[in-house]
Amino acid sequence: MVNVILGTKLGQTQTFTKDGERIPVTTVAAGPCWLTRIEDVSGTKRIQLGFGSQKHTNKAEEGLMKKAGLTQKLRFLRGFTVSELEETLKVGSQITIGDVFKEGDAIHVTGTSKGKGFAGVVKRHHFQGGPRTHGQSDRERAPGSIGMTTTPGRVFKGKRMAGRMGNERVTVKGLSVVGIDTQKNILTIKGLVPGPIGGLIIIQKV
Repeated sequence: MVNVILGTKLGQTQTFTKDGERIPVTTVAAGPCWLTRIEDVSGTKRIQLGFGSQKHTNKAEEGLMKKAGLTQKLRFLRGFTVSELEETLKVGSQITIGDVFKEGDAIHVTGTSKGKGFAGVVKRHHFQGGPRTHGQSDRERAPGSIGMTTTPGRVFKGKRMAGRMGNERVTVKGLSVVGIDTQKNILTIKGLVPGPIGGLIIIQKV
């Protein structure tokens, strides 16, 4: 059973439930996706989904599309493990949001968070910083001491310090589907999903 679909983020807004509660929602252009590969690896089913379109592809991707009987040059290709697969689904089959989701479904959404560039410890790890007074007027956003004394005489890996922030794979759980437009292939999700507008996201039914 295919319980996942690919999409791109359209934007964030708000809506109201039937009870009048205001909730944040994210609209997503989800699907249609094409089944480009089916593999049986050690008794488990592996599938590859393709989504989007682009002008140019490499030779390997062209061969993959040709084998699947597709004329469209797919932009995104992602692989997934499924517990079972319907007999009607073959390589080249189209999968839409109506085939996977319905309103009220609980979902997990995975995307790549926005890149923030090189950030200090106050922004990146929410450090408090040092005092403004007592001779430290220029040390307010500094990390402070990182030393470990003679033993072990080094800084441990994973120490929270300044560095590149964002641009990481993030999965947000506890979201749900509040609306489906099968004509326009638009999915409305309760909550906020990671990544910029136009970024690829993976929506998986729990």
